[in-house]
Amino acid sequence: MRIAVIGGGPAGLYFAILMQRDHPQARITVVERNQADDTFGFGVVFSDQTLETFRAADEPSYRAITESFAYWDDVEIHQRGAVHRIGGNGFCGCARPTLLRLLQTRARALGVELRFGENATPADFPDADLIVAADGINSPIREAARDHFQPSLDLRPNRFAWMGSTRPFDAFTFFFKQTPHGIFIAHCYQYEPGRSTWVMETDAETFARAGLGDMDEAASARFLEGVFAEELQGHPLLTNRSHWRRFPAIKCRRWVRGNTVLIGDAKATAHWSIGSGTKLAMEDAIALHRAFAAGGDVPACLHRYETQRRDDVERTQHAADVSLVWFEHVKRFWHLDPTRFAFGLMTRSKAITWDNLALRASDFVAATQRAYARDVGGNPAHPPLFQPFRLRGLTLANRAVVSPMCMYSAEDGVPGDFHLVHYGARAMGGAGLLFTEMTCVSPEARITPGCAGIWNDAQEVAWARIVGFAHQHGAPMALQLGHAGRKGATRLMWDGIDQPLEQGAWPIMSASPIPYHPHSQTPREMTRADMDQVLADFTAAAQRGLRAGFDLLELHCAHGYLLASFLSPLTNRRTDDYGGSVQNRLRFPLEVFTALRALWPADKPMSVRLSATDWADGGITEADLIAIARAFAEAGCDLIDVSTGQTVADSAPQYGRMFQVPWSDMLRQEVGIATMCVGNITNADQAHTILAAGRADLVALARPHLTDAAFTLRAAAQYGVADVACPPQYAPGRDALMRNTAREREELMDLKRKARPRGYAAP
Repeated sequence: MRIAVIGGGPAGLYFAILMQRDHPQARITVVERNQADDTFGFGVVFSDQTLETFRAADEPSYRAITESFAYWDDVEIHQRGAVHRIGGNGFCGCARPTLLRLLQTRARALGVELRFGENATPADFPDADLIVAADGINSPIREAARDHFQPSLDLRPNRFAWMGSTRPFDAFTFFFKQTPHGIFIAHCYQYEPGRSTWVMETDAETFARAGLGDMDEAASARFLEGVFAEELQGHPLLTNRSHWRRFPAIKCRRWVRGNTVLIGDAKATAHWSIGSGTKLAMEDAIALHRAFAAGGDVPACLHRYETQRRDDVERTQHAADVSLVWFEHVKRFWHLDPTRFAFGLMTRSKAITWDNLALRASDFVAATQRAYARDVGGNPAHPPLFQPFRLRGLTLANRAVVSPMCMYSAEDGVPGDFHLVHYGARAMGGAGLLFTEMTCVSPEARITPGCAGIWNDAQEVAWARIVGFAHQHGAPMALQLGHAGRKGATRLMWDGIDQPLEQGAWPIMSASPIPYHPHSQTPREMTRADMDQVLADFTAAAQRGLRAGFDLLELHCAHGYLLASFLSPLTNRRTDDYGGSVQNRLRFPLEVFTALRALWPADKPMSVRLSATDWADGGITEADLIAIARAFAEAGCDLIDVSTGQTVADSAPQYGRMFQVPWSDMLRQEVGIATMCVGNITNADQAHTILAAGRADLVALARPHLTDAAFTLRAAAQYGVADVACPPQYAPGRDALMRNTAREREELMDLKRKARPRGYAAP
């Protein structure tokens, strides 16, 4: 087999090592445009978990690498005069030239041909069975076939420069420094005795104010020596092509073209703030090697590599993207208690959560719990989910919320026995607040024939019965009012979600006459008379909700329904005063909210559900979202219920754990309004993490409450919280759960503590 590897970085070298080891007769050539001893950059960093992956892939190279690495177990965070040292992390650092030299030595020993100082293209290897393009971020091979690989580039706004120093470290250290220009961040770690990496980072505005764009490497280093004079402890900053850059987030639609395959930064980049660049590249090499080890011809192996590896790469990229966004907006979190700031930093990529961190650094998590309780005026013995929350005259016993979930089970809009049992069971399950499903303000406002409503007396009486039962068991209830708009007159969810009714459909309307699907009913464009009628329907429904005893009123302005259709430019093509600018698009939804706020009692809170992004080109922007949220806040909104999407049928959401939380975080910090987050949040551990980091004030869970009405009671037992509302009839079960869960949790924690890698001792 003839293999040409173009690019002699860690990815290309490591793949050549693995293939040559297992196929001694193969002719493998690695061609690198730089010289073998060229030294670019400073250190690379890996987690202990990554090193274990390397050990499994190739023991000799693993031993060579680990014998040259500096190891540490702690992360140290310096911010606003506070220092937090957090153990149990297990990192290691190595000089980049050292890593390359070790891999070169291993490759030569196996018989790989290494050629340096040459530029190569696939055409230079006409006899190659396989060409591996490991030629970096700027990949000439990828760019020569852009139409096939279809790369996308997102050039991120923050500026960064890789520098070094002679200052030693015994922990991965973050320094955050506020200056008259703005905030500077130094990401620091030792990679060999007497040498440490300092990645300097700042936002675009601070970069400009400091005049760094006009400085050369030496001047930049001298400037930053002044910024971090205390932290450098008299040591200098070193430069080595330490130019200021913006991170290029690269993705490719395809990784394979004929017998050519992209690996490493050529096919995908992941931000350095989670130490993922070299890790991702070397794991690509491992995955490509495994694809060939599984057998088959070259096309089959390359197909196997791309299909099996893509999910892992995209997960890593997602974690890296979330991490880089945290650093881009660090000033949002600057005001937080330093302990909570540090907690937010540790959990920024979602890879580490409350429970996970408690295993590593229980003292730090305990300090975070106390800081959170102090900030919210709660009980320091309780974790965040079980702290109280106050909105106007409403005080919630905890921050677990039963999310609004359409049940499609009403008869003529009347909630029946199903709803009484559904909401009643969850009211007895300990949640701090229960939301109704979207409750429609008129027959024409329904999504489906099974949607619940509150436009007549029978519905009002039925809701009053449910609310009364919930109150009897200590659970406040929120009424979510909505109008389906262009997404109305559709089938029940299980008969075809968003699919139009074949019989019995009613006329629908929207901001503009745009059908949801091409085959959907086309809505009429609302007239002012339509708006007046809808406004009257909402106010009448709110008055009924008030009489029924609801504690909070929410206006549904999300998911492409009627009011949301005004907010999004994808569904609002109007040319009158209700279309065009965000202020115009906001006009009618705000009019409805203002009318409801005027009649809803001053001591009762109101919330608005928004789709923070449409997940589609041309949709709501971040600036739009902030303007919309601010306008509602100024009109008396107390809480933004932050969801996303469902505006257009061809949206492309990026699903994942807690995937909608970043927008809640943004609105909470930028607008200064309380938020409720939703979206693939599945357990109390995630909820504690979100709350402690200041990303939301309430956590709404949908599917977990569908399968476990007593989710909150169970979570309370898990964390040893006894004072959660529970019917006296169920108290013996609650007490047994508390005992059993406490014992099981302690046993599990014991096992995890014993099994958890402790990192590496310095050699």
